[in-house]
Amino acid sequence: QVQLVESGGGLVPTGGSLSLSCAASGSIFSINTMYWFRQAPGKQRDSVAFATSGGSTNYADSVKGRFSISRDNAKNTVYLQMNNLKPEDTAVYYCGLVQGGRWYWGQGTQVTVSS
Repeated sequence: QVQLVESGGGLVPTGGSLSLSCAASGSIFSINTMYWFRQAPGKQRDSVAFATSGGSTNYADSVKGRFSISRDNAKNTVYLQMNNLKPEDTAVYYCGLVQGGRWYWGQGTQVTVSS
């Protein structure tokens, strides 16, 4: 079993910054890619960014230039630095990974950006 624990959400004004982290633990054999998704009320869960174990990264167009994903492979931890936050970034943020053909998700952390 894999456990993911996110932290770092909160309430910030427009233009503010937040840093999220997600630590993976449990029956981890190998982790290739770690993901950040977000889900706003009434909307589907969408990919925000991902980082491979080799250092490659990818971002949704809506966050490019504002968000930065990084990871510490030794700690099985992934981070998401979010700058210049906008009200439309308000959502529950989830980290996720795939192992053994199934997705594992954290419990989510709320990010609220006030206008």
